[in-house]
Amino acid sequence: MRYFDFHTHAFTDALAQRAVKGLADTSGITPATDGTLSGLRRKMAENGIERAMLLPVATKPSQQTTINNWAAEVMSSDIYCCGSVHPDAEDALEELVRIKSLGLCGVKFHSEYQFFCPDEKKMFPIYEKIAELGLIAVFHGGWDPYSEDTIRATPKSFAAIAEAFPKLTIVAAHLSGMGLWDDVEKYTAGKYDNLWFDVGVVSRYIEDDQLLRIIRSQGADKVLFGSDCPWDEPANEIAMIGRLPLTDEEKELIFHKNAERLLDIQ
Repeated sequence: MRYFDFHTHAFTDALAQRAVKGLADTSGITPATDGTLSGLRRKMAENGIERAMLLPVATKPSQQTTINNWAAEVMSSDIYCCGSVHPDAEDALEELVRIKSLGLCGVKFHSEYQFFCPDEKKMFPIYEKIAELGLIAVFHGGWDPYSEDTIRATPKSFAAIAEAFPKLTIVAAHLSGMGLWDDVEKYTAGKYDNLWFDVGVVSRYIEDDQLLRIIRSQGADKVLFGSDCPWDEPANEIAMIGRLPLTDEEKELIFHKNAERLLDIQ
């Protein structure tokens, strides 16, 4: 089986130790890598993962340029990257154009670190521009063990933007709502053609029967394998999908074909 891990994180060598330690101390989770790109590649090799998507987040408007430049620098045949804009950046729309020009795949948002709700009206011009540029909008979804208890990115909020922006390609991580599984079934699973899920780090938090029900409702052709590495071992999500009573074709879609189709990789 081939694997494309659509949800991974890494930092520059200079920042990795401090960044990973801070998040590990907050969450109590032992990271699977040292947070570096070389650490991610080692983990990919251990699990037979051919390609991965890096999802950096600009937690301040001032970080956009540096983060996006680094993402463009590390893009390669095995590492794909999204860029990031901060919702409060005055030049967010201009930076989206630059993200496109850098050859990045999309734009990563994290509501709990950037302090916004996905369906806030201030975000609408940003979504319109992302759709116009043909980029992917990737969101954290649901609860996050590394942030405060408030949940801003809910399945209901993704339903609202998927409906309002039908030309916007949305990837909602953690099945669109970590820990909000009943709401996923109610509001998002299988409801919108432009809404994709990933399964990053969900192996710790969901029962197999509900996961299978969500995948069946969503359709295996709109679900992406992801680990959220270094915040989970990719082997856990590989085993989780592997043990479900899905067909081999469905597993292939989830493990690599959907990502390749979404990114138009021949």
